[in-house]
Amino acid sequence: MSKLTLITFLTLDGVMQAPGGPEEDPSGGFSYGGWQVPFEDEGVGEFITEAFDRAGAFLLGRRTYEIFAGYWPRQTDPANAIAAKLNSAPKYVVSRTLEDPAWEGATVLGPDLEAEIARIKAATDGEVHIWGSAELVGELLARDLVDELNLLVYPVFLGAGRHLFPVGGAPTTCELTASRITDGGVAVLTYRPAGRAAFGSF
Repeated sequence: MSKLTLITFLTLDGVMQAPGGPEEDPSGGFSYGGWQVPFEDEGVGEFITEAFDRAGAFLLGRRTYEIFAGYWPRQTDPANAIAAKLNSAPKYVVSRTLEDPAWEGATVLGPDLEAEIARIKAATDGEVHIWGSAELVGELLARDLVDELNLLVYPVFLGAGRHLFPVGGAPTTCELTASRITDGGVAVLTYRPAGRAAFGSF
């Protein structure tokens, strides 16, 4: 069976909102969009290429779906491996309002998210990737549905913006399974959830 893999860009204070540009997601009055851009380097690109090589399908919230669908279908260069994968692989959208996604290969999921994810994982050859989709990710983490977390942590903190981990989620410990630091100072950390967090005192 495939695994559900989160890949997300984070600041040091855990913000995942609008890494790629000022207009990407200004909701909530967020004015720091594009914080990722000054730190991009070859190491980040290598990791993203490796990740897309493993992807067999994509799970997206509506906002991220609309951002992707507004850009990637127009990228038709066959040498662009990321565009080729996104445009050809199945894309599953979690939305209560979207009914007829225009992007070829996109399907809106039904309301039973846990059952839908189990079905997708069973049918997918390769990993099922979640990119962005902060609201969806929060729900998935709170329900223990994410099998692996790939966090690209950038050397900047903002003090504002939408954070990755949901308030009210179950305390969870994770096992670090891989790590690397790029030349630009981005920490690429791969974790596997390993059960409920334990507590004690010294």
